[in-house]
Amino acid sequence: MKNSIKILDCTLRDGGYYNNWDFDFEVIESYLKSVAEANIDFVELGLRNFSQAGFHGAFAYTTEEYINSLALPDGPTYGVMVDAKTILGSELSIFDAVDRLFVDAKLSKIGLVRIAAHFHEVKASENIARKLKEKGYLVGLNMMQAGGKSTEIISEMASCVNSWECVDALYFADSLGNMDFEEVVRITSAIKQSWLGDIGIHTHNNMGKALNNTLAAKDSGVTWLDVTITGMGRGAGNAQTETLLATLDSDSYKPEPIYDLVIRYFEDMQKEYGWGASLPYFLGAKADIHPTYIQTLISSEVYGKDEVIDAIKYLSKVEGTSSYNSELLTTAISFSGSKNNPTGSSDIEGLLKEREVLIIASGPSTQRYLKDIEAYIRNHNPVVIAVNVSIPLSEDFIDYYCVSHNSKFVSQSKFYSSLSKPIIAPLHRFSESEKNVMEGHGVKALDFGFEVVPAIFSVQPTYCQAPYDVTFAYALGVATCANAAAIKVVGIDGYPSNDPRQLEMIEICNMYNGLARENEIIALTPTTYPITQMSIFSPKK
Repeated sequence: MKNSIKILDCTLRDGGYYNNWDFDFEVIESYLKSVAEANIDFVELGLRNFSQAGFHGAFAYTTEEYINSLALPDGPTYGVMVDAKTILGSELSIFDAVDRLFVDAKLSKIGLVRIAAHFHEVKASENIARKLKEKGYLVGLNMMQAGGKSTEIISEMASCVNSWECVDALYFADSLGNMDFEEVVRITSAIKQSWLGDIGIHTHNNMGKALNNTLAAKDSGVTWLDVTITGMGRGAGNAQTETLLATLDSDSYKPEPIYDLVIRYFEDMQKEYGWGASLPYFLGAKADIHPTYIQTLISSEVYGKDEVIDAIKYLSKVEGTSSYNSELLTTAISFSGSKNNPTGSSDIEGLLKEREVLIIASGPSTQRYLKDIEAYIRNHNPVVIAVNVSIPLSEDFIDYYCVSHNSKFVSQSKFYSSLSKPIIAPLHRFSESEKNVMEGHGVKALDFGFEVVPAIFSVQPTYCQAPYDVTFAYALGVATCANAAAIKVVGIDGYPSNDPRQLEMIEICNMYNGLARENEIIALTPTTYPITQMSIFSPKK
C-alpha cells in the first residue's frame, strides 16, 4: 500500500489560514515528531512568499533560515507551496523570482515545491516548474478550482503540463469543496487522457465529502493524497489525516502518534478557530462561493447568524464569487444587514444637547475599572449609552442601550425582560417578530436609522451611515445626532493588530475624526484606537 500511494500532510500551510500561520512552537515540535512517527510521506511546511504588509507567522514565508532553525525528523520529504501569482505578479523575471525565493535543493532541507495555479495561470507556470526542477526539487503543480471545469479544458491543461517533462505530480484541487464522487472520477479520467505521471488530489470538506472524495480518487488511480490534522484548513477544512490513516488498510502508516497529537493540541485549536463542515459552508459550496467568504463571515463576532445566512443568499445570486473579493463581501453584509432603506424618527435629534455622553462597550477594561466607571458616572453625571445589552454595569447607571444588529438583538433577548431603560435601535432592520420582543417586554424603543456604506461616515437627522456594521459606530452616530456636548468612551480596548475587527475600528475612528464637528472622542480607559486618550481617574475640573 505504501508504495502505491503517498500521503502529504499540509497542516502548517493550509491550517495557517486560521491562525495567520503563527503556530506555537510546542505545537510545531509535537506535530513534526508525530507526522514522522506516523510515516507520513510528505510534509508541506508552509508557503514561500515575498515580504508582505502586516504580520504573518513563520509558515507564511517558511524561509530557509526558519527551516534551518527547526529540528526536522528523518523520514518525510519536506516541502513548501508557492502561489503562481506570487512569481508571475512580481516585478522580477520568472527565473529571477524563483532564484530569489529558492536556493538549490542540495542546500535546503526541503525536497518538494508545489506550485498552486488557477487554470488561467497553468500555461504561464511552465518556467516556474522548469526552474525549480533545474534546482533539483521534486515539483508538483496544483490546478486550483478544478470542479466544474470541462473535460476538454482539464485534459488540455494536463497535456500542456505533460509536455514540459519537469512536473512530478499533477494535482487537482476541490477549492470550493463542492465535488462529489462522480466529479472526482470524471476529473481523474480527464487528466489521465493526456498526463502520464502521478496524480494528486486536495479536497475540502464544505459539503462533508472530503474523505470520501479522497478515497474515490485513490480508487480511480490518484496516488498523492493531501490531508491535514483534524482537517485544519481554509474554510471547512480538508480530509483529516487521522481519519484517512484509520481508513486505509495498510501497515505502512501508524495513526497512533496522530491520534495523540489531535487530542493533545488540535481538538482545542479546532474549538478556538472553528474549522470544519457546517451549514454555511455547505450552502456556500452549493452556490460555488469561495470558502473565504464563509470563513470570514462565521469567524467574526461582528456578524450574527441572520446576517451570515442573508449574506450567503446575496452572494449566491452574484457572478464571480468563486474567487474572493473583500469589497463584494462588504456589499453582501450591507445588503443583508439593511433590508430596507435607512429610516428613522426625529427621536434622537438634539436629545442630549449640552450633555456629556459616556459610551460604554464591553471590552475587558470595563470589568477591570468597573468601580471607577461607576464613580465617574456619579461624579460627572453623563448620559450613559451602553453598546448592546450585555454590559457588566448595573442598569442603575445606564440611560440608554444602543442595538444595531438584529441578530445580536435576538441572541440577547433574554436580557430584555429585565430592562427598564429605553433602547435606541434602527427599527427598519428588525422584523415584526423581533419588534414584538421589545413590545412584549415593555421596552421603550427610540428609532434611529443605520446604514452600512463602504468608506462613508455621516450623521443625518434621522439616521447615520458607517463603513462597517459595528454597534459602536452606530452609538457614535447617535451621540452626534443628539448634539452631545462631549463624547467619552470606555471599554473599547482594541483587538490584536492583525485582527480584521481592529482594522475596521481604526477606520471607523479615523473617519469619525474627519467629520466637521466640535467634539472629539475621548477614551477614559486604555485603547489602541486612534482617539484622544485620557483617564477615568482624572480629577473633575
